[in-house]
Amino acid sequence: MKTSLSYPIGKFETLKPINKGQIAQWIEEIASLPQRMKEAVAGLSAEQLDTPYRPEGWTIRQVIHHVPDSHMNSYIRFCWTLTEDQPTIKAYNEQAWATLPFQSTLPISASLDLLEQIHMRWVHLLKSLNQSDLDKAYIHPDDGKTNKLAKVIGIYAWHGNHHLAHITSLKARMNW
Repeated sequence: MKTSLSYPIGKFETLKPINKGQIAQWIEEIASLPQRMKEAVAGLSAEQLDTPYRPEGWTIRQVIHHVPDSHMNSYIRFCWTLTEDQPTIKAYNEQAWATLPFQSTLPISASLDLLEQIHMRWVHLLKSLNQSDLDKAYIHPDDGKTNKLAKVIGIYAWHGNHHLAHITSLKARMNW
């Protein structure tokens, strides 16, 4: 697997078919992410938090604020999919959200706490899903693709690990 500053753990890949063991592993990765994020940023200075993880990339602070924004949207998409027949979900402009002015002054603790609370609810929901639920799908408006919830669990486990690796790989490169 070739890695880069943009994709330090590579791009998301999954084996087909997705089995119960894989789903359980992904749910555990989602469950443990808030604590792993807190540990990764513990003790970082404001200057370090405002360091981009790559040239022209987001700062660590922006990454920390982005992850709960993204995962909150995913949690809502799961709820829509479980309560509606193959809904077309609402997309959002991640870049625009990440550059909202308040994000640069919001303490990271607010987003770390939000991530913990979202994941508490989301993991409880994910653990309750049966095979029929996992087979339900939503349509993403940007590409028109149908996304089964089983695969989306993997995408978001990867997403959290992906952004965590942005932080940890920067820390390693900078010897922090």
